Amino acid sequence: MEKEISQAVIRRIPRYYRYLGELIDDGVERISSNELSARMRVTASQIRQDLNNFGGFGQQGYGYNVKYLYDEIGNILGINQQHNIIVIGAGNLGQALANYVKFEKRGFVIIGLFDVNPALNGISVRGIKVRMMNELEAFVKKERVDIAALTMPKEKADETANMLVSLGINAIWNFAHLDLELPEHVVVENVHLSDSLMQLSYNIAKQRKRKE
Repeated sequence: MEKEISQAVIRRIPRYYRYLGELIDDGVERISSNELSARMRVTASQIRQDLNNFGGFGQQGYGYNVKYLYDEIGNILGINQQHNIIVIGAGNLGQALANYVKFEKRGFVIIGLFDVNPALNGISVRGIKVRMMNELEAFVKKERVDIAALTMPKEKADETANMLVSLGINAIWNFAHLDLELPEHVVVENVHLSDSLMQLSYNIAKQRKRKE
C-alpha cells in the first residue's frame, strides 16, 4: 500500500525544488540540512522528515547532493514529463498564465486557450491562438490534454468542469471563485487568490497590533 503523504509536506516539496534550482544556478554542489534549513526557514529535522517520506536522499556527514536531490524531487513532482494544459477563459488572468514562460521550463505547456467572447476569437497570445468554446470538444479529441485551467467567472465554472471531465480530462487547475464538486478520480487544485490576499491582510493586521 502506498504511503499517504500529508498535504503540508506536499506543499513544501515544490519549495525544496525551487530552492535547489537556485542553488544549482549558484554553482552549489552539496548542502547540509542545516544550510538548507537557513535558506528555507524550515527546521533541519523537518527537512529530513519530509525527505524521508520519499527515501531520504542524504548521506551522514555529507548532506545532500544538490543536483541529485533536485532531479529526484522533480521525479516525485512528476515534472520529468510534459503536461499539456488548456486554459478556459482567455481574459486577463488566462492570458497572464499563457504569457508565463517559466511554466514550460517545468514541463507545463499551454497548448490551447478557449473563450466565449467572439472579440477574442483568433487572437494570439505568445503564439497560442484563442479558440471559441464550440471548438473545445474537437480539440480535446485531437490533442492530448492533461490539465484544464479554469480562469472564468464562477457562474459557469461547475458546468464547464463537468463537461471537461466528460471529455476525459481528469486534472483541473481551478481559479474560479468556488470549490468544484467533481468525481473522486478527478484531481482538483483550487487557487483562491482572494484567500491568499486575506491571509496577507491578517498578517499585516497582526503585525500592526504588535507595534501598538
